[in-house]
Amino acid sequence: MNAPVKTLQALEPRPLYGIGTVARLTGLKSDTLRVWERRYGLGASYKSPTGRRQYTQSDLDHLQLVSALVKQGVRIGEIAASDRKTLEVLLEQQDHMSPSRPVPPSKPRVVFLGADLCRWLDGHQGCISGVSALLARMSVDDAVASLNAEEVCDMLVVHCPSLTMQQIRGVEALGERLGVRRTIVLYQFGNDQWLAELERMGHSAFQYPIEPSQLAFEIGRSQVEKETSQGVGNLSELMPAKPRMFNDAELRAAAEEKIVLDCECPRHLSELIKSLNEFETYSSACSVDNWKDAAIHASIYAYTCQARHLMEKALQSALEGRALNVEATP
Repeated sequence: MNAPVKTLQALEPRPLYGIGTVARLTGLKSDTLRVWERRYGLGASYKSPTGRRQYTQSDLDHLQLVSALVKQGVRIGEIAASDRKTLEVLLEQQDHMSPSRPVPPSKPRVVFLGADLCRWLDGHQGCISGVSALLARMSVDDAVASLNAEEVCDMLVVHCPSLTMQQIRGVEALGERLGVRRTIVLYQFGNDQWLAELERMGHSAFQYPIEPSQLAFEIGRSQVEKETSQGVGNLSELMPAKPRMFNDAELRAAAEEKIVLDCECPRHLSELIKSLNEFETYSSACSVDNWKDAAIHASIYAYTCQARHLMEKALQSALEGRALNVEATP
């Protein structure tokens, strides 16, 4: 954030934000952002080839932390030069004294390598909407010779038109240099031997071009992996569910209702929903020590939330049926 604005030729950050968007997402005025940039260097760190200043995802994440602290009474001059880790610690301390709405966690940093892949992403921006992306329009060999990132990255996605052992070794070297947790190799031609070698190294491989929805899914997993490794143990924080339609008192009242068929459906549905509410709460709080546990619990939690929502819709239909019957009775 405090480095001079420069044009990044090797790594192109995505998404990029204008000052108006940053003002809306941070709750700050555009004039305040301009003053902070002039006085403290808290400005846009990317400059486009045409000279336009633009904010990267890292810039936005940093400013959201600064904004949250300033709103809690911290002076901007005291934290303007602080890095993200320091800001996070300060915000956590402030929240203990005055709880507030948490700042969204930083998005995973993903490097996309390959000229053709980057051109493809230009037309499929939705695939990278959930990450802080860095596009490198170069070959694996060129990247091995010149590519470096200022910060550790979470994920590397590489396009290798034809898999060779040299390219596989280059991908491995890049992953170690960037400190990534996961590597995806997109290939067009590759034999079973090279694919088995990638699997042995712990990398994922998919044929290129990949379906946009599949790439978005694979990238989305990195966010869950990152938040799980950072100690987010409550799945309701990772997978927000639809709001509940009935509270406990309303469920007790619904259990006493009689509908047009004079059956026990409201009571049975109310009991089912109450049980699903309890299990949903229990499931969301299950600890997740690793990715496999997180994946299993996430699936259980998601299905439970969906089942609860469907049962609520069923109960709502039953109660509406009773209301219509009452209105029709002379």
